[in-house]
Formats: sequence, C-alpha cells, structure tokens
Amino acid sequence: MKPIWIVDDDQSIRWVLEKALARENFATRSFSGVRDALAALEQESPQVLVSDIRMPGGSGLELLQTVRERLPGLPVIIMTAFSDLDSAVAAFQGGAFEYLAKPFDVDKAVELIRRAVDESMRGEAAYDDRVTETPEMLGQAPAMQDMFRAIGRLSHSAATVLITGESGTGKELVARALHRHSPRANGPFIALNTAAIPKDLLESELFGHERGAFTGAQAMRQGRFEQAENGTLFLDEIGDMPFDLQTRLLRVLSDGQFYRVGGHNPLKANVRVIAATHQNLESRVRQGLFREDLYHRLNVIRLRLPALRERSEDIPLLTRHFLQKSARDLGVESKRVSEDALAYLASLPFPGNVRQLENLCNWLTVMAPAQTIEQKDLPPDLTPTQEYAGESTSLTATAEASGTSQSAAGHNGTTSAPATLGTAPAGVPVSVWENGLRTEVARLLRENTADVMDELARRFEAAVIREALDFTRGRKVEAAERLGIGRNTITRKIQELHLDA
Repeated sequence: MKPIWIVDDDQSIRWVLEKALARENFATRSFSGVRDALAALEQESPQVLVSDIRMPGGSGLELLQTVRERLPGLPVIIMTAFSDLDSAVAAFQGGAFEYLAKPFDVDKAVELIRRAVDESMRGEAAYDDRVTETPEMLGQAPAMQDMFRAIGRLSHSAATVLITGESGTGKELVARALHRHSPRANGPFIALNTAAIPKDLLESELFGHERGAFTGAQAMRQGRFEQAENGTLFLDEIGDMPFDLQTRLLRVLSDGQFYRVGGHNPLKANVRVIAATHQNLESRVRQGLFREDLYHRLNVIRLRLPALRERSEDIPLLTRHFLQKSARDLGVESKRVSEDALAYLASLPFPGNVRQLENLCNWLTVMAPAQTIEQKDLPPDLTPTQEYAGESTSLTATAEASGTSQSAAGHNGTTSAPATLGTAPAGVPVSVWENGLRTEVARLLRENTADVMDELARRFEAAVIREALDFTRGRKVEAAERLGIGRNTITRKIQELHLDA
C-alpha cells in the first residue's frame, strides 16, 4: 500500500500524525509545504493526502485542486485551525474527502484516515463542487463543524430544508448560506417571518393579490413566492403559521402552483423553500396546531442549530468577530477583551444566543471605557450577582459565608447559592455545594433552560478536573489517579471541555 502524505507547516502536527499512523502500521511521508508535495507528486502518488489549508508558499486548497485534476480518485483530508464556514464549504466543493478542524482528537483523525484509505482502495471519488467567496459563519465547536459539513453536502441540492433551534441562534444566516452555496445562488433570496405578519395579511404577503381582491387592494401585488422565483424562499417561525394557511402552503409544495388572493389563474412556483422554527413541530402536530402532512413536506432535510451555551468554546471567537464588525460599522478602533473577561463570557448561558452576544459587543464598543475590556466593564446584568427568591446574593458574600470558593463549587459564570438555601430529607446531611446545586437547578428550571442535566454535568466535570489539575500542578496522570479515572479519559475530557488553557 502507498504511504499516507501529510502536508503541514507545523512540525508538531506532522510528528503527531506520523507516530499515530505508525502505530496503526501505516507508512507516511511528510511535507512542510505545498511546493514540496507538488514536486513529489510528479514522481509518485499517495494512498491518502492529509493537508493543512493555510501554509507559507501555497494553500492546501490549491493543492487539493491540483490533486483533483491529476488524481481525481485520491481522497484528500483538509485540516485547518481557521474553522469558518468558507473553509468547510470550499474544502467539500473542491472535492475533499473530509474536513478536519484543529485541534482534533488523534484517534478520530486516524479513524478518518483509515476510512479514506478504504475509500481509496475502492477507487471512488468523493466530491466535485464549486468555489465560494467570502466568510459568512464562524464556529470551531463540533456542532458547528457538523453544520458546515451539512451545508457543504447540500451545495448541489435543491431539497426543502427545515432548520430548528432557539431564537437568536442564527437560523436565517444558515438559510442564506444554504442559498448562497446552492444551484439557485444567482436567484433571489426572500425571507419572511410568518409570526411577524398579521394573520389577515399573511396570505396576501405569501401569494400576492389581484386588484380589488379586498378593500384597499388598489393594484395587483406580487407575493413572496413570485418574488422568490428561481431562488429561495425562507419562511421563519413556520410553527406559528395559521392552520388554514398551512393548507395553502402544502398545496404549493405538493403541486408547485398557487393562486393570488382574488385570482383565478394558477401560477407556477419554481422556488426552493427553507423553513425555520424555534418550536417543537412534532409537539404542535400532536396538539393539532400544525398539519402533519405539511410537517413531513418541510422535514425533508433537517438541520438543528445549536444554542450558544452548547458551543461555549466559540464565544471568544465570536466575541472578537462581533467587536471587529461593530468597530467597522462605527468607524472606530476595535476593542480587545482580556482573557479573564473572555473566560467569564464563555461561562455564561446566553439565553438570547448569538444575537445577545452580538448586541453585547455593540454595547461594549460604545460603552466600555478602555480599549481592553475587563470583566468589570461588562453590563450590570452580566456581573456575577443573581437574584434568588427576590433576595440579592453576592457571589463573594456567598462564598465567604459558606467557606467555599467559586471553583470548588463548580462556578461557571452563574452564581453559587447561600448555604442556607435548600433542604434535604431528614437524617441526610447536605453539604454547602449540594445546597448550591439544588438552588442552581431550581433557577435553570424557572428559566426553562434546555438540557439542564447536560449543562450541569458539563460544568461539574469541568470544575472537578480544574481543581484536580490545580492540586497536582497540571500533572494529568496524577490528577486522573486522584479522581479515579483513566489517563485517556482525563485527556479526552480536557479536550471536550476546553480546559487546555
């Protein structure tokens, strides 16, 4: 079997992959740049090519393009530390076998290379798409990387897509990306929030109306379906669409034609529909509030956009991006954020999701007194003070009164609870942190926070591992032994919880 080629200007990345692949009995050959790899390609070819994107002297995407021209069946895995949508889409559209965001799990990388070897042995090509232009979306979290991959794979599809996710997560941004990277990219993108239009006007807004169709209809008007002809129609908050209009929408999706309000001649609709909702459509179907047949028509391809708290590792990246964007919009110098402030922001739940973070960055650009933003410069409603049962409790006062520190209590940007709060069954001793935990659970439940168990489990694990590493002065093996877990487990948890810093 031919060797695996590794192209990366980072010697440590090459070394790690070489050692990991050698343990799996794979032969390797490494290159520090694109030129050396292209020169070697004149003489021989690899079984699989693994390449970084951004390197001095040439781009991994340029190497990918050359390989696709010369060896169309060669699987190419693209690596990058710059985890944005364009990198993922350009990689897939350039014909990459897979896209690997740095930092990556070595075992997963080896497994991916093994799959690429199997693909190479079968002699199948992976992709053949087109190139993109400017960045749209950012995200290093695994959930966002999955989203980027999905957009890349859908780039040649005109299938109906249903985007789900909480308000403020950026569903319209995903819809625009799907349109921009689709065969309909040259057509119009028309967006309509069905929850923002009064019921009596929504039908006309969607399908248009003829002159005289109703009082005030003094001229014929095109609806959004006509405006989106040969393009994409994005229907946001589709779960709030009135039931009777759902029937008309279903007819358009099934028959491909519609009537203007007051009209008698059918109009053909050559439109791709992308719908989005923050609601649970399955639940609304069971309640009789949403048509089941329409639900199945919309739910052809389903993409779930994660809440910001599920991708907290992206908060520093997004914060810097939004501060730069806000500064450009206002024509001022972009502000910086201290590491402590970034760490604190990454610990917050952000119920308003990405929209709330962007608004915060706009506020900081205008209101923060210095060029470097510290935690004390954040808005008052984000400072570490919370209200419990109408009684304000300071974090510092709580920690001092209970005799515990925030880190020992697993503090992650939300407040600890006073030691007096919470009760336990008779005869069962309850420690301060258990009282605090129960109070935090109550707060999350009051705020209707999703995935409470997962959120608290993640914060608990992070707090325990941080304290163990502090106790052992960063020695992972000793920390794992102290905690009673395996060495590989603590390494994986540190990566998953982003505790490397």
